[in-house]
Amino acid sequence: MPLIAVGVNHKTAPVSIREKISFAPEKMVEALNSLVSDAQAKEAVIVSTCNRTELYCAIDGESDAEKIIDWLGRYHHVEPAELGRFCYTHVGDEGVRHVMRVASGLDSLILGEPQILGQVKSAYAVSQEGKCIGSELQSLFQQTFSVAKRVRTDTAIGENPVSIAFAAVSLAQRIFADVKRSTALLIGAGQTIELVARHLKEAGIKRIIVANRTLERAQILADELGAEAILLGDITDFLHQADIVISSTASQLPIIGKGMIERATNKRRHKPMLLVDIAVPRDIEPEVQEVEDAYLYTVDDLHSVIEENVRARQDAAEAAEKIIEQGIDEFRRKQESRKVADLIVSYRAQAELIKQSELERALKSLESGQTPEQVVAKLAHGLMNKLIHSPTQYLRQAGAEADQEALQRAAEVLGITDTKESLE
Repeated sequence: MPLIAVGVNHKTAPVSIREKISFAPEKMVEALNSLVSDAQAKEAVIVSTCNRTELYCAIDGESDAEKIIDWLGRYHHVEPAELGRFCYTHVGDEGVRHVMRVASGLDSLILGEPQILGQVKSAYAVSQEGKCIGSELQSLFQQTFSVAKRVRTDTAIGENPVSIAFAAVSLAQRIFADVKRSTALLIGAGQTIELVARHLKEAGIKRIIVANRTLERAQILADELGAEAILLGDITDFLHQADIVISSTASQLPIIGKGMIERATNKRRHKPMLLVDIAVPRDIEPEVQEVEDAYLYTVDDLHSVIEENVRARQDAAEAAEKIIEQGIDEFRRKQESRKVADLIVSYRAQAELIKQSELERALKSLESGQTPEQVVAKLAHGLMNKLIHSPTQYLRQAGAEADQEALQRAAEVLGITDTKESLE
């Protein structure tokens, strides 16, 4: 059964298109059933995130990518012709390669990001829940998860941070042996600080304080993360409590000066303090780096780390691509093995029917009074004739066409070397 992958992502479609064709989690099973019941796909998995919407379908010979795009457009009330300009299609091995690259983080906005694997697994689980997945996609996704796991364990694709927020938190984790016991003071309440706060929360930090020019905005972020909210003007009262200070505001003048840090470190009895300034213009005076026990890093320091990490991830991505190619080969072999297994099952079922037919005939012969010797002889003769009928027809046809290759192949399959040996 052919595989088709159809979708859009951050590379092919603007957010105005992506948001139109995204699937709400609570509507996913309904959408899958619609896709399958419309006979566009025999099996389906839908992956829908902020950066991509993709439909992975096992289809019969009558369906194609255009029909799936047409369904996607109709479902979301988007003109299919407009949608088609942004869609990509991958068929067969290319579809297998694509889903493996997606799950491994090689097709993500941030190379190697780990969240996508969980999102793909969730999409697979929802399809199972809706009974929209069968042996074809089940085999594909199990192989995909195996390959993605190998990419994670055998390469460094996800080890090095490539965002300013994540790099700042990773720096803190390297400097403090147990960041969970630390207190972080975050200055600002914009998107970058929000990401920093979430990364810190995931790292299990003990306490987060959010300082902002308006208390209301700080409180919104604090409520989401179980943190404390303070005004920017109250920083001096809390600065000495902070092991980690990360600042990102739109202020045109520094918010933290050398004197503030000197007073804070004295109160801390010279316990180390990490300061990360990711604002432009800077929020922390450069002279702070002169204060003993205060370790200041700027956005430029983080950028250099990120550039090194991007290069490291690109090297890891090359290794990951090789793992994926191996995974495609393994999947292809498994598919071929499944086809052979199905053929063997059919062949054995056919032989079983022949056996049962001849056995019933033999039992009737015994009931009619024929001797066991006669019945056994007829049973053996009948089984032989029916089992060799199709191979004999094939041999005659190949002989009539003088197809030596077919004759040789048949001889190998039937275990025939020469007449004398076959009689033995």
